[in-house]
Amino acid sequence: MRAQQSENEAARAAAFEVAGVAFVADLSGALYWETQRLLVVSDLHLEKGSSFAARGVLLPPYDTAATLGRLAAVIARHDPRMVIALGDSFHDREAHARLCEPDRDTVAAMQTGREWIWIAGNHDPALPSSLGGIVASEVCIGPIAFRHEPSGAFGEIAGHLHPKARVATRGRATERRCFASDGERAVMPAFGAYAGGLSIRDEAFTRIFGAPDFTAHVLGDNRVHAIVASRCY
Repeated sequence: MRAQQSENEAARAAAFEVAGVAFVADLSGALYWETQRLLVVSDLHLEKGSSFAARGVLLPPYDTAATLGRLAAVIARHDPRMVIALGDSFHDREAHARLCEPDRDTVAAMQTGREWIWIAGNHDPALPSSLGGIVASEVCIGPIAFRHEPSGAFGEIAGHLHPKARVATRGRATERRCFASDGERAVMPAFGAYAGGLSIRDEAFTRIFGAPDFTAHVLGDNRVHAIVASRCY
């Protein structure tokens, strides 16, 4: 039973390196640095549904609970000592105030017994201390710099762009979120339930990686697929 469980967990993830550091790309869209016991997620966009509702665009108000539920499951699976949320954790400047008590309790439970760092993003540049954890503009650990907006620097892991890949499979096109990495830097997929995506063939990624010969680690139904970006469209 334990061997079968290990095989299932391995199928849900894929390994790649950034600046010589080995990371595990989880099928959920989280990134795990095993030797540091560090879990990284990006662009949760909590309370996006309520933000849209305030502007008259009615979406089902379940995105925050769904996103936090997925995050809790990843944390339970890896049991990290530290979690870094790479910015845009909340969809707007007031979104944290709209969190319901059950969702606040979920966040507090995930933070218990571990370090938690909120990276400020362009959607949530001023996060309150009442959320728990600490707020930072970026975090550097060894050769790796964690920040919200990518600059293309060596050793950088960033979010913001919500990379997605469109690939042809069995005669039809499939579009999925993905990690984008060339081994020197990486851009993480958005973790939020309602977060959209930007094609990795967009010029925004060309500015970071140069030619599209980087790898898209695509989040499939049952495993993470490594596909050269030039094969995507």
